[in-house]
Amino acid sequence: MLICRTKEEIELLRESNLLVSRTLAEIAKHIAPGVTTKSLDRIAETFILDHGAVPAFKGYNGFPSTLCTSVNEEVVHGIPSDYILKEGDIISIDCGVILNGYYGDSAFTFAVGEVSSEIRKLLEYTRASLEDGAKEAVAGNRIGDISFAVQTRAESGGFSVVRELVGHGLGTKLHEPPEVPNFGKRGTGPKLLKGVVICIEPMINMGVKETLQKSDGWTIVTADGKPSAHFEYAVAVDTGKADVLTTFKYIDEVLNKK
Repeated sequence: MLICRTKEEIELLRESNLLVSRTLAEIAKHIAPGVTTKSLDRIAETFILDHGAVPAFKGYNGFPSTLCTSVNEEVVHGIPSDYILKEGDIISIDCGVILNGYYGDSAFTFAVGEVSSEIRKLLEYTRASLEDGAKEAVAGNRIGDISFAVQTRAESGGFSVVRELVGHGLGTKLHEPPEVPNFGKRGTGPKLLKGVVICIEPMINMGVKETLQKSDGWTIVTADGKPSAHFEYAVAVDTGKADVLTTFKYIDEVLNKK
């Protein structure tokens, strides 16, 4: 059952998701060789609390941290630790907040220092696949139109799409219907209605699409150990044009200064 949000609810969801956008930009300032993923987690938690919200992931089904920090071959759900970032790494930061009873949820994959041209291409194609998918979040389209757009762009770069993990609805819960796969066929799946809010989150691998779960019960890694990238928007379905509630503008401003 899809939930159609009112204009007022969408504005509250926009506030929550803009706070996630700003939190990711704050973290971007500190990503560098020599920094631990646990230190990034502390920065994010302080920033979220200082802005009147609470971390959405901490305690969710027992997850221990504010951020998911997934490095290199880790696809998603990496737990912040004493791991020290090094030149050439990539790190996906997935962040969620609860503000005024509504959830924000977004992810961005950062390069640590200089990365190889192949990894740079992986990041570019994954972000582009998200942009392509978001454009399809228009009333009257179907979930499969988003899925097809994401898959088409990612695979056009020679990359593979993770199958086991999908996007989701977002509102007063972190995960609501519908599921939003990153692969599929045009014209299939539930019809998108104005006011439905979804998270579109391509998880794209440099090598094979298959994944494994680590013994910590959370971290998902690529089966072949090759890098994976992850970008995520919260989007409100609207008529004519999708209403993207997330912005990467603040992150890009930070990265352009580095």
